[in-house]
Amino acid sequence: MIHRLSVKTGKKDEMLDLTALVKSVIRKDRLMEGTVTVYCPHTTAGLTINENADPDVVKDLIMRLNEIFPWNHPGDRHGEGNSAAHLKASVMGFSQTLLVTEGELILGTWQGLYFCEFDGPRNRTCYVRTSRDQIGGE
Repeated sequence: MIHRLSVKTGKKDEMLDLTALVKSVIRKDRLMEGTVTVYCPHTTAGLTINENADPDVVKDLIMRLNEIFPWNHPGDRHGEGNSAAHLKASVMGFSQTLLVTEGELILGTWQGLYFCEFDGPRNRTCYVRTSRDQIGGE
């Protein structure tokens, strides 16, 4: 089943923890064993799995991405002026697939799923697809 999630972002260069939202989709679908695929259909936003215990990790990620892909780089040719957002989103990626067992996401102790906004504030969409494992070819 595919679910549409609305994500409201407050600024460019922010990461929002979607872990609880994805867990609620798993509960809603009563998914016990299978996978969850989360997809971001935007070219200036992405998804990543990373530490969600220390908020400084997110700050460091954004800081370092801005060092690699600075805003207003003199060589950028894209007329909208948001080439940095496109590059950051491409590095993060646009989908993540997570495993589910016994109704729970399999994540490391410190891991969470993040929506990465690089060109906000925006009203964004993510899609979450749950897939049940097929046992014995059923």
